[in-house]
Amino acid sequence: MSERRRWTRRRFLATSSLAGTAGLAGCMEGLPFGGQEESTSALSLDDFRGSGPMVESRPEPGGTSMDDLPDLEGELNLYLGGGEGGLYQNLVDLLEQKYPDFDVQLKMDGSSTLANTIIEEKKGGESPADVFWSIDSTSLGVAVDAGVTTPLPDRVLDEVPEGFRESDGNWVGVAGRARAISYNTDELSESDIPNDVHEFPETAALEDAVGWAPTYGAFKSFVTAMRLISDEDDTREWLEGMIDHGTTEYQSEFLASNAVADGEISAAFANHYYAIRVMASRPDAPIDLAFTENDAGALVNVSGVEMIEGTDKSELVGDFARHLLSSEAQEFFVTRAFAYPMISGVEPVGGLPTVDELSPPDVDLSELSDLDPTNELLDEVGL
Repeated sequence: MSERRRWTRRRFLATSSLAGTAGLAGCMEGLPFGGQEESTSALSLDDFRGSGPMVESRPEPGGTSMDDLPDLEGELNLYLGGGEGGLYQNLVDLLEQKYPDFDVQLKMDGSSTLANTIIEEKKGGESPADVFWSIDSTSLGVAVDAGVTTPLPDRVLDEVPEGFRESDGNWVGVAGRARAISYNTDELSESDIPNDVHEFPETAALEDAVGWAPTYGAFKSFVTAMRLISDEDDTREWLEGMIDHGTTEYQSEFLASNAVADGEISAAFANHYYAIRVMASRPDAPIDLAFTENDAGALVNVSGVEMIEGTDKSELVGDFARHLLSSEAQEFFVTRAFAYPMISGVEPVGGLPTVDELSPPDVDLSELSDLDPTNELLDEVGL
């Protein structure tokens, strides 16, 4: 992110402090790249790291390098849901390049579709899936609730702070995404954005000026979190209040974020990385980010992996998951997908506040799988 980003107030603390600040509180182990043993592959950190102004001058990531982990060997059946436009598949390709004896059989589809596919396959006998990698914790939770997963080993779980892994160890987050408010800096100042999401329907500056994408899974997770934090009546009242306030519907959060940059609307509810993608492609676009505090608008969700019950490749699944939490893979997620890292020692891009500088609500991400009441509520209010 360019120097124009100040990340004040809810963007938070001075970016100058980030160089010495861990991305997440937790267990940092391993060595920086300069202290690692020579890799057995031709791949380097640069092969995993993205490019562009937001990536220039980044420090070497902390955490454990792939070169200090067991080699990946064997065939793995991976069900990959979502995938951030193919980025996750690109990471799998890199792992196959690094480890010639590692072969991934990919099945790709929407995260919720694959969760239900695994469940149906298990009902019919056995699923060929060894590991499920989902774009969100909701689908991971659906699989856990159906009893088709088994806990990951501690060597994987211990890398990620509590709150970003399932309480019984059935899934672990590998990349994070924060709910945020993107706003047009020509139309609004950060002080115009409430730090309580419940104040939005009563904020005059946001009347007929806000966008959202209610069919998006991230939006449904946000509404589910609001239901869990308060109650259904409160959530219904908020949704109806936003509709009455003239909120505009978009097909995707990326389109809503671009509409903010174009001045079509003044603000939008979206995951943080959509605004950053706009910033990366349009450096002069008048768009910035703000964050609410301790409510559903500040939810931090994760993409994560889980091991499918009955697999005979549990050791390889554990090694694969551990690789997704390596320095190189975390740098991949951060610099290519603009995601939040799940290990300490890796910074988010461009002066974004670290996760521990945000104020996410106290919500068990596993409970976001309870989507049916949310869908019924959205139908009820006409979204």
